[in-house]
Amino acid sequence: MSFPILVCDDSMVARKQVVRCLKAYEDFEIHQATNGKEALAILAQQEVGLLCLDLTMPELDGIGVLEYIREHKMECFVVVISADIQPEMKQRVMSLGALTFLEKPVSPAQFHETLHKFGIK
Repeated sequence: MSFPILVCDDSMVARKQVVRCLKAYEDFEIHQATNGKEALAILAQQEVGLLCLDLTMPELDGIGVLEYIREHKMECFVVVISADIQPEMKQRVMSLGALTFLEKPVSPAQFHETLHKFGIK
Protein backbone atom coordinates (compact mmCIF):
# COMPACT_ATOMS: atom_id res chain seq x y z
CA MET A 1 0.00 0.00 0.00
CA SER A 2 1.40 3.38 -0.97
CA PHE A 3 1.82 6.36 1.34
CA PRO A 4 0.24 9.51 -0.17
CA ILE A 5 2.36 12.67 -0.17
CA LEU A 6 1.42 16.12 -1.43
CA VAL A 7 4.17 18.55 -2.44
CA CYS A 8 2.86 22.13 -2.52
CA ASP A 9 5.06 24.92 -3.87
CA ASP A 10 4.54 27.54 -6.57
CA SER A 11 8.09 26.95 -7.82
CA MET A 12 8.37 24.02 -10.23
CA VAL A 13 12.09 23.78 -9.43
CA ALA A 14 11.40 23.50 -5.69
CA ARG A 15 8.66 20.88 -6.26
CA LYS A 16 10.99 18.83 -8.45
CA GLN A 17 13.70 18.98 -5.81
CA VAL A 18 11.38 17.58 -3.13
CA VAL A 19 9.96 14.96 -5.52
CA ARG A 20 13.54 13.88 -6.32
CA CYS A 21 14.15 13.36 -2.60
CA LEU A 22 10.99 11.24 -2.37
CA LYS A 23 11.72 9.09 -5.43
CA ALA A 24 14.11 7.02 -3.31
CA TYR A 25 11.03 5.51 -1.66
CA GLU A 26 9.07 3.26 -3.99
CA ASP A 27 5.97 3.09 -1.81
CA PHE A 28 5.21 6.82 -1.89
CA GLU A 29 2.35 8.11 -4.04
CA ILE A 30 3.34 11.70 -4.88
CA HIS A 31 0.88 14.46 -5.80
CA GLN A 32 1.73 18.09 -6.57
CA ALA A 33 0.01 21.45 -6.09
CA THR A 34 1.18 24.91 -7.17
CA ASN A 35 -0.63 26.91 -4.47
CA GLY A 36 -2.61 26.57 -1.27
CA LYS A 37 -5.99 26.45 -3.01
CA GLU A 38 -4.90 23.50 -5.13
CA ALA A 39 -3.51 21.79 -2.03
CA LEU A 40 -6.79 22.16 -0.15
CA ALA A 41 -8.72 20.80 -3.14
CA ILE A 42 -6.51 17.70 -3.17
CA LEU A 43 -6.76 17.32 0.62
CA ALA A 44 -10.57 17.46 0.33
CA GLN A 45 -10.64 14.72 -2.31
CA GLN A 46 -8.18 12.22 -0.91
CA GLU A 47 -6.25 11.23 2.15
CA VAL A 48 -2.72 12.62 2.36
CA GLY A 49 -0.22 11.30 4.89
CA LEU A 50 2.40 14.02 4.46
CA LEU A 51 2.17 17.55 3.11
CA CYS A 52 5.44 19.25 2.10
CA LEU A 53 4.41 22.89 2.16
CA ASP A 54 5.96 26.16 1.01
CA LEU A 55 4.87 29.36 2.77
CA THR A 56 4.97 32.06 0.10
CA MET A 57 2.55 31.21 -2.72
CA PRO A 58 -0.15 32.98 -4.74
CA GLU A 59 -3.89 32.63 -4.04
CA LEU A 60 -3.48 30.97 -0.63
CA ASP A 61 -0.19 30.87 1.27
CA GLY A 62 1.17 28.13 3.51
CA ILE A 63 -0.06 29.81 6.68
CA GLY A 64 -3.60 29.78 5.29
CA VAL A 65 -3.25 26.07 4.50
CA LEU A 66 -1.96 25.30 8.00
CA GLU A 67 -4.81 27.30 9.56
CA TYR A 68 -7.36 25.42 7.45
CA ILE A 69 -5.88 22.02 8.35
CA ARG A 70 -5.93 22.94 12.03
CA GLU A 71 -9.44 24.43 11.95
CA HIS A 72 -10.86 21.38 10.17
CA LYS A 73 -8.89 18.91 12.31
CA MET A 74 -7.41 17.19 9.27
CA GLU A 75 -4.98 14.38 10.05
CA CYS A 76 -1.91 15.03 7.98
CA PHE A 77 1.77 15.44 8.83
CA VAL A 78 3.08 18.79 7.57
CA VAL A 79 6.71 19.64 6.86
CA VAL A 80 7.20 23.29 5.92
CA ILE A 81 9.97 23.90 3.38
CA SER A 82 10.60 27.61 2.92
CA ALA A 83 13.19 30.30 2.34
CA ASP A 84 11.44 32.48 4.96
CA ILE A 85 13.68 31.63 7.90
CA GLN A 86 12.62 34.36 10.31
CA PRO A 87 12.37 32.96 13.86
CA GLU A 88 8.83 34.38 14.22
CA MET A 89 7.72 32.50 11.11
CA LYS A 90 9.26 29.25 12.32
CA GLN A 91 7.44 29.67 15.65
CA ARG A 92 4.17 30.42 13.89
CA VAL A 93 4.21 27.36 11.65
CA MET A 94 5.11 25.12 14.58
CA SER A 95 2.26 26.59 16.65
CA LEU A 96 -0.10 25.79 13.77
CA GLY A 97 0.88 22.12 13.87
CA ALA A 98 3.79 21.65 11.45
CA LEU A 99 6.15 18.82 12.39
CA THR A 100 9.21 20.80 11.43
CA PHE A 101 10.57 23.63 9.32
CA LEU A 102 13.23 23.00 6.68
CA GLU A 103 15.10 25.82 4.99
CA LYS A 104 15.28 25.94 1.18
CA PRO A 105 17.08 24.49 -0.57
CA VAL A 106 16.59 21.24 1.32
CA SER A 107 19.20 18.54 0.79
CA PRO A 108 18.17 14.93 0.17
CA ALA A 109 20.06 13.85 3.31
CA GLN A 110 18.27 16.47 5.45
CA PHE A 111 14.90 15.46 4.00
CA HIS A 112 15.47 11.73 4.55
CA GLU A 113 16.63 12.42 8.11
CA THR A 114 13.40 14.34 8.75
CA LEU A 115 11.25 11.48 7.41
CA HIS A 116 13.05 8.97 9.62
CA LYS A 117 12.93 11.24 12.68
CA PHE A 118 9.14 11.39 12.53
CA GLY A 119 8.68 7.73 11.57
CA ILE A 120 7.30 8.53 8.15
CA LYS A 121 9.67 6.05 6.53
